[in-house]
Amino acid sequence: MTWTGELLRIFTAETAGAAMVELDEAVLVAGHGIEGDRYATGRGLYSTRPHEDRQVTLIEEETLVALARDHDLILEPGETRRKLLTRDVPLNHLVGKHFRVGGAVLFGGRLNVPCRYLENLLGKPVFAPLANRSGLNCRIVTGGTIRPGDRIVPA
Repeated sequence: MTWTGELLRIFTAETAGAAMVELDEAVLVAGHGIEGDRYATGRGLYSTRPHEDRQVTLIEEETLVALARDHDLILEPGETRRKLLTRDVPLNHLVGKHFRVGGAVLFGGRLNVPCRYLENLLGKPVFAPLANRSGLNCRIVTGGTIRPGDRIVPA
């Protein structure tokens, strides 16, 4: 599989339910998470059930475009609660694969599934439209600093 994508935006939140904050850069810590993010500090909704594949989450810009086009549903990138917004990255095909985001290496652990928590938090009917398009949960294999504009490529 040959492709090249781009990191568009980076988001973190300090605690579960807190507004996502957009960053100009982020430090990915191998085996841990994004420095300062709720899951790296143990203050996320699912922190009591840790899983190595929740270290960083990605969602495609193309998903947001499809939600608006097909469901008349506007979902802003930060509202997805995913940490990295990508373009031209085949996230559903990266389960079980390594890939680079800038200088960091991620491993696609499993697809993210939509949850009622997100729907309730936003007050938007996102549960069904996000089925099979809710992003990718990853572990950080090699840490590093990432920035919007970084290339995303197979490792």
